Amino acid sequence: MNDPAPVIAAPARPERQRKPDWIRVKAPGGTGFAETRKLMRDLSLNTVCEEAACPNIGECWTKKHATVMILGDVCTRACAFCNVKTGMPRAVDPFEPEHTAEAAAKLGLKHIVITSVDRDDLPDGGASQFVKVIEALRRSTPDTTIEILTPDFRNKSMAAVEAIVAARPDVYNHNLETVPRLYPTIRPGARYYASLRLLETVKRLDPTIFTKSGIMLGLGEERLEVHQVMDDMRSADVDFLTMGQYLQPTPRHAKVIDFVTPQAFDAYAQIARAKGFLQVASSPLTRSSYHAGDDFAQMKAAREARLAAQSARG
Repeated sequence: MNDPAPVIAAPARPERQRKPDWIRVKAPGGTGFAETRKLMRDLSLNTVCEEAACPNIGECWTKKHATVMILGDVCTRACAFCNVKTGMPRAVDPFEPEHTAEAAAKLGLKHIVITSVDRDDLPDGGASQFVKVIEALRRSTPDTTIEILTPDFRNKSMAAVEAIVAARPDVYNHNLETVPRLYPTIRPGARYYASLRLLETVKRLDPTIFTKSGIMLGLGEERLEVHQVMDDMRSADVDFLTMGQYLQPTPRHAKVIDFVTPQAFDAYAQIARAKGFLQVASSPLTRSSYHAGDDFAQMKAAREARLAAQSARG
């Protein structure tokens, strides 16, 4: 008799990390969501909502709020937290600025957020495309306030930032993403203090432009490290701080070390406000462009109130 063939056990599937109740969201759907998706497809526009697998896409797109991601959908970096594709990007789309302005008009946006992939392959890092998008929006929808979320323009930051600031967006956002200690593993292509200098440069060039930055929590950062990042941001005169829970997009990305509770996010927000930020958004589901329009209105009102108080004292 032949011996029975050995039974080979299937490899164990990695155990999925269970998300706490406070991080769960409804699946996207509905008429508004479908209309927003169709418009983005018709105009050949990419969105960070899709490419970065944002958990808030259902809520935002249903309200017809979308964050346009310019300069293509392929990034030249490979950050450990980001779900955007990495590789050699295609040529820059010359129609992207006008298509972005058309999307803003059709969506009826009072406030629009424009971000991009990293384009280390371009001589200016893609700064000129940001300028063209801002100019197209000013022509087509002059009443729409403009918020940009740029990369660090590695090795070309000064000229790139000068060009974008001259185009006068209402908000200049550049995320620090995490605490300095974790940069080598989480954001290896960037430098913490270079990003801080970028934010500081925006304010030096035009103090009227609001500056904004954000970090993710749950990557293993310590509480005092987060406080230090807040202090560093305030030293760079950053107006608006966002803090949200990091979520692992795929098994090959950095793991979630811990899920930070809503109460801990609230405590961080209280500390941040005490340190002098004009606006703070801090919750597990907070993302850079989540509720950006409402937050911009509140930040603008806060600055006006602060200036009025200073004038009354002076």
